[in-house]
Amino acid sequence: MSVSHRTPPVETDGIDKAVVTDLWIDGSAREASDGATYSIHNPARPTELVGHAASATVDDVDAAVRAAHAAYRGWSALSYAERAERLNRIAEALVADEEDVARRSRLFCREHGKILKETLLEITRLGDRFRQSAAYAERLASDERVSGPPFDTIVTRQPRGVAALVVPWNWPLSILGAKLPQALMAGNTVVVKPSRNSALAPAQTLHRIAALLPPGVVNVLTGSASAIGDALIAHPLVRYVNFTGSVDVGRHVMKVAADNLTPVTLELGGNDAAIVCADAKLDEAAFLRMYLGAFMSSGQVCMALKRLYVHASRHDEVVDGLTATCERMIVGDGLLEETDMGPLNNAKQLKVVTDMIEQARAAGCEVRECGQVPDEALYADGYFQKPTLVHRPDPALDIVREEQFGPALPILSFDTEDEAVAQANDSRFGLCSSVWTEDPERAVALSRRLEAGFTYLNAHGPAAQDGRAPFGGFKHSGIGRNLGYEGVIQFQGYHSISAPSGWFG
Repeated sequence: MSVSHRTPPVETDGIDKAVVTDLWIDGSAREASDGATYSIHNPARPTELVGHAASATVDDVDAAVRAAHAAYRGWSALSYAERAERLNRIAEALVADEEDVARRSRLFCREHGKILKETLLEITRLGDRFRQSAAYAERLASDERVSGPPFDTIVTRQPRGVAALVVPWNWPLSILGAKLPQALMAGNTVVVKPSRNSALAPAQTLHRIAALLPPGVVNVLTGSASAIGDALIAHPLVRYVNFTGSVDVGRHVMKVAADNLTPVTLELGGNDAAIVCADAKLDEAAFLRMYLGAFMSSGQVCMALKRLYVHASRHDEVVDGLTATCERMIVGDGLLEETDMGPLNNAKQLKVVTDMIEQARAAGCEVRECGQVPDEALYADGYFQKPTLVHRPDPALDIVREEQFGPALPILSFDTEDEAVAQANDSRFGLCSSVWTEDPERAVALSRRLEAGFTYLNAHGPAAQDGRAPFGGFKHSGIGRNLGYEGVIQFQGYHSISAPSGWFG
């Protein structure tokens, strides 16, 4: 992705022609202040140009934050019911034009690599997240009362101000849906920074949202995090930061935010463990759920199943069953209806995954690379990796210790549930986990012992996610929570109003 200054506009009306997206600041689309853009290519066909996104400058950051700050007074003064009405209007508008939804889904597929059905899911689910946040209006409007001598106190909450929302490339619209409607419902105005690696369809979608709100309520900055990230996080008018991304960058965000004592929510990496008990139901449907948990979006999911611990009595059955499921999957261009898995998003992430696979192979592990590749030339040129199972690796190997963030899954065995829990918790991460059993009491008991912010039962990952519940992790997986009612009040601070007992009447 190279940075350049804007040339004559590229055609944007054809589905597969290169597009140009602008920033959105104070109610209108605009070029970067210096006119610079950068290019985005198709990870399935790395030489294919998908489009150009505006490359924001530090001056653009300041303009966006100041616009959000100016809009804050008016937006925060609205009632929860009034903000909910606007969020519901956005939810309807996002899916009202079927041709537009199809066009953005196709663009998203081409710039990201994930299969078309997943991009369509992200775009359409975003509206559901707006409706969900709007549904909390009545609950949010209710204050808590603490009464009795010597004081009566109203415990209420108020929005924080300008919120900086930093969104990663892997599931940008789904993750946007875990931050943006919540921040708006809470009464904040926002500056959104999508990932450089997946900015075109997210920018187009954000422009549609921002256009339905008063100027300055939603502002959008695309470009390099290294160029504008610190300026955004450290801006003195930014009152809250909600970041999703890697542990290393999250640690940096926290340090930069600390200079202004700006509070943060960090949703970082995961190395999710699944425990398959001796009594688990292992039929074709279960193996498909296991596959989706591990390999949806080519495994580029923070809450993906990344370590599979199986009771020794069922280990071979799981390896063979999951292998059979993976072998049926077609790996190729995500635009094709028959494709089950597209490429990884970028060359750097592909190398991370293939290096882990090669390390495991060099250590003597049985490595099964599964799936069907109908177009070998495409596979060789693009950032592809077939779904890969690594049989009984040494727990010290990178494929077990680190987050793969790609289509490679280690399968290990255990003899006792105590051993399984100890292995699952032996990680610096603590995002999600899953327990596979037919016994509800065992499922809940084991779940309570796992060091994770979310535990799925007999499933794993995005397809099993209940968006009404708070989401986030422990340890190096982050701080704070997104989604659910708790995801809204993360964007608020408590405000206590107290008087002598009986004064309120």
